[in-house]
Amino acid sequence: MEMKLGMRLGMQQRLVMTPRLQQALKLLQMPTQELQQVLRQEILQNPLLEEVDEIEENLEDEAPVEEEEEAAGVEKDEQAAKDDQENWDDYFETAFGMGGTQAEIEEREDFLERVPVAKPSFSEFLMSQLRLATKDEKVLEIGEYIIGNLDDSGYLVCPLEDISRTCSASIEEVEDVLKIIQTFEPSGIGARDLREGLLIQLEVKGLSDSMAAKIVAEHFEEFKQKKYLDISKKLKISIKEVQAQAGVIGSLSPKPGLDIISEDPKYIIPDLIVERVGDKFVVFLNDRNVPRLRISQSYRSELQSNHEISDETRNFIQGRLKNAKWLIQTIEQRRRTMIKVMENIVEAQMDFFEKGAGYLRPLTLQQVAGKIGMHESTVSRVTTNKYVQTPRGVFELKYFFSSALSTESGGEVSAKSAKLRIKEIISKEDTKKPMSDQKIANLLRKDGLIIARRTVAKYREQLGILPARHRKEY
Repeated sequence: MEMKLGMRLGMQQRLVMTPRLQQALKLLQMPTQELQQVLRQEILQNPLLEEVDEIEENLEDEAPVEEEEEAAGVEKDEQAAKDDQENWDDYFETAFGMGGTQAEIEEREDFLERVPVAKPSFSEFLMSQLRLATKDEKVLEIGEYIIGNLDDSGYLVCPLEDISRTCSASIEEVEDVLKIIQTFEPSGIGARDLREGLLIQLEVKGLSDSMAAKIVAEHFEEFKQKKYLDISKKLKISIKEVQAQAGVIGSLSPKPGLDIISEDPKYIIPDLIVERVGDKFVVFLNDRNVPRLRISQSYRSELQSNHEISDETRNFIQGRLKNAKWLIQTIEQRRRTMIKVMENIVEAQMDFFEKGAGYLRPLTLQQVAGKIGMHESTVSRVTTNKYVQTPRGVFELKYFFSSALSTESGGEVSAKSAKLRIKEIISKEDTKKPMSDQKIANLLRKDGLIIARRTVAKYREQLGILPARHRKEY
């Protein structure tokens, strides 16, 4: 068979993601706070976009009222006369108290910018303690290298031999510096493993000679596996005493470094709001801080009236005008899509909003997409990284979607409802005789929920609940 190069024409259909379509999908997936920043950046880059002020919107809403007043004439003149007679002393601060009530003072304070206070980093916090502990340059050098090799949990991850070679110091010198660092706050910093970290914390608490310290030092593996019976036999103490000492050990921090590097709480700004109005739940878009965009009238009129504009300038303005119109349309479409998806979720999960989390129904992205006539990927983008404020709290939109479990009656319940039921059963169990996963599955089956033992085990692990043998108390 002869092979040769050639050219031929052909037609085929395929989906092409245009740049505008990609940008529209990105805008749809953005949380409200991120969208606000993007739109303000667009206003700076596109001169044909401008933000509508609330005052202008209010003036537009009140325009008919003002026209009626102008037609009346007399009422407007009377109001102007009252304004002239107004006592301007009310607007000035008195000599005492510097300006009115406490409420007014607090209101003025709201206008002050809240400047975040810079917190020292993990290394800076420990180095400041080291500089207070010693001024020896060699000790500071070794200590800085040790602190630089602590992980986020506060444990030393570098062997002492490597530190000794790098700092040109003996193992004994490195160990001496490490002991100094292990006395720093928070207690447990600088340990080489969990066992050593717990012993350091017990020593700081003055419990170095206690039974808890003995358990950690000599029977740590049995303690981790909760073999309290073996520990009680070896130490010749009661199981109740072992359990009491386990409570002391459990009060210690397994990751002391996280106490330093813990970040400030991140506040959630809901993208949607669901409120009960009468007998219905109404969906609102929480976009009050999102800039309201419109086309600049000055540029539009300049383009229409001025015929002396160069072709280059005209093409630039027309291009920016198209981009501005497209952005405004895309934002409006995003608003409609988000409200439509949330309204469908509220309709599907009405029992949740009426009765609580235990009545959450199974729901998939495909079901919502089919009802609103959109693609499943569009619904996925709408519900990703977005939150809704409801009368029952703030939830991520993904919370309302879960797989289905069958019931004896032929119906279906949400997997989240099953988890809540498992958590409730375990919270009410006899701690001296905790229930196995199979027994929990049998109880759920009596309630009409068909669930396998391995599914119960999987949900229990997701809830962070230990197995039955580890939940046992004496």
